[in-house]
Amino acid sequence: MSGIKVQSLNRMLVTAVLSAVTALGMTAPLLAQAPDEQDRQKQERQQKGDRGDRAEKQAAQKEQEAQREQQQRAQRQEQQVSAQRRQQLDIEQKQRLVTYRQREIAQERLSTQREAALQQQNRAAQYRYQQQYQERRREQMQNWNARSYEYNNDRYFYSAPRYRYVRAGKSYQTNQYGADFLRQAVNYGYEQGLPAGQADRADGWRSGYKSSYAYQDGDYGYNGYYVSPDEYRYYFRQGFRRGYDDGYNNRTQYGIDDDNGNMFILTAVLTSILNVLSN
Repeated sequence: MSGIKVQSLNRMLVTAVLSAVTALGMTAPLLAQAPDEQDRQKQERQQKGDRGDRAEKQAAQKEQEAQREQQQRAQRQEQQVSAQRRQQLDIEQKQRLVTYRQREIAQERLSTQREAALQQQNRAAQYRYQQQYQERRREQMQNWNARSYEYNNDRYFYSAPRYRYVRAGKSYQTNQYGADFLRQAVNYGYEQGLPAGQADRADGWRSGYKSSYAYQDGDYGYNGYYVSPDEYRYYFRQGFRRGYDDGYNNRTQYGIDDDNGNMFILTAVLTSILNVLSN
């Protein structure tokens, strides 16, 4: 009996071992396959990511190409506009110079007539002021002629209008040179109006800035370039009127003097006359 039980136990033990070996043999391939499956999935994800990156790069390249093409079109249009602007400015400038030089000849004759009238009126102070004014104007013209300025060789002359200002409800545009020139007109006007007013007061003459030759002339500091003569005269006369009022009334309502005794129009007054803004 004992022998039979031992044999049964041995058979059972062998069967269990065989079953365990069999189970182990079947599980091992599965365990071996798990890393392979993970690698495959990882590779698929990487491939999808690479395709996505390539698509993004292609989209970015297309966008850059579109931007470059747009910039090139804008540059071509700007060059065409610039060429048209140069041609327009050339025509305007030539007409401006012809008109300006013809007027200068007429103003010389008028100045002589005005001096004779001042002498008849015994306005000695105003007569001296007008002579000084005309002398400075001639010096300005001689200096400009000596420079032999050629605007078509000045690259700044053709610079784009970057500033705007409003006069009599109408908007105008100009470049840096034009803006500076108009500010100069206001300052020169105040500078010349001050002694004109002082001269009338010294002569005991009634106040009247419009009767001054300098006011009527309005070209002091102007050389025929950058802005139209009408624009320059308008702003010169605006400064002149305020300078004349200060000179005639012996005050400094619109101006201020520096350490050297030179008078300048106040910045706030200048801005109220000519408010130049960037485009």
